[in-house]
Amino acid sequence: MTAQQRQVWTWSAVAFVVIAAIIGALVERATLRIADRIESRFGYDPNPEGTKEVLAEFGPDGLFRNAGDEAIRKAEGKDTFLYRSAMKAHQALYGKPWIVGRQGIGDCVSWGWAHSIRVAKSVDRETGRLPQPPPLVATATIYEGSRVESRGKDGSGRSAVGGWSDGSYGAAAARWVRDYGVAFRLNDGGHDLTTYSADRAKSWGAYGNGGQWDGGQFDQFVKKHPAQHVAAIRNFSEAAAAIESGFPIAVCSSQGFSSTRGKDAFAEASGQWNHCMTLLAVRYKANGSPEDGLLCLNSWGPEWISGPRWPEDMPEGSFWIRRAVVDRMLGGEGTDSFAVGSVGGFAWRPVNHRDWFQPAPPNSEPLKPSGVANTFSLAP
Repeated sequence: MTAQQRQVWTWSAVAFVVIAAIIGALVERATLRIADRIESRFGYDPNPEGTKEVLAEFGPDGLFRNAGDEAIRKAEGKDTFLYRSAMKAHQALYGKPWIVGRQGIGDCVSWGWAHSIRVAKSVDRETGRLPQPPPLVATATIYEGSRVESRGKDGSGRSAVGGWSDGSYGAAAARWVRDYGVAFRLNDGGHDLTTYSADRAKSWGAYGNGGQWDGGQFDQFVKKHPAQHVAAIRNFSEAAAAIESGFPIAVCSSQGFSSTRGKDAFAEASGQWNHCMTLLAVRYKANGSPEDGLLCLNSWGPEWISGPRWPEDMPEGSFWIRRAVVDRMLGGEGTDSFAVGSVGGFAWRPVNHRDWFQPAPPNSEPLKPSGVANTFSLAP
């Protein structure tokens, strides 16, 4: 090989290495972007040992089969649509229809819990247990509290003890809302939480509730609004009885679904989602449904799924799940899914079944959200 040939080969090798490095960097960047998009759709990080610890800490009343025994015994097999209470409350408070939001990072656990708490409190309002419609629940405090303070980490905000990866698990959220509490989409307690912020979720998920340098002040603020009554749900029967008494469920599982609803508005189980959502309605085969099912509300906005809806006013972004799939998602004794109770606990109560054939909840006179900024309470 001549000197000229060796020089040409050397430059070719250098060019190859440079091009390969550039291609590798582009592939890595694209892969990370894809991973970020995938992660931002989910966010359930199963923790069997952590869940077992929380359930042991909660004791017998941490299981719906015990805390909700009356609701289970008195369940009548009535089709029940709890989202209607939330829609009515939203219309009354904000003067416009409620539309499901879209998570921006892997904070689905906080969305599943925020939706569940809001629906439960909306039912409390409709059954006379709360004097006014509840504001939207801020996902931020549930996500961050479940990642930091609920796990015994330093919530002062001095360091990023929660880490920068996304995710949480259901029992950690259950402990947080029970032992601490929730905040609402309001400008209150020194923080403007009126709108969802993915950046805030990411930051507070690292530093804890209230964010960097908060010093635990917001922890004390959310303790004004504890959601004290939470109980683990193990199967379809318990979940259906809970919903019949007005108690929605934050369901954490690895079950995925189709993005198209079938003719009866059921979505087929498909693939794996490490995800948290909300169960908020029940329909029974005995009442004319093709089969028993629960309605599941997602946190990906209203348009991620298409296909028929039943009834016509079911929320966009939701879908029905078949009984056998629900049993699989709830996981039996190893469940990480929880019902959210009334301000008075899990006792059976009749909810409004009279208007379930109505196409949509009736409008009512709107109230100004600012009017409840410093006065709203979960207490009756």
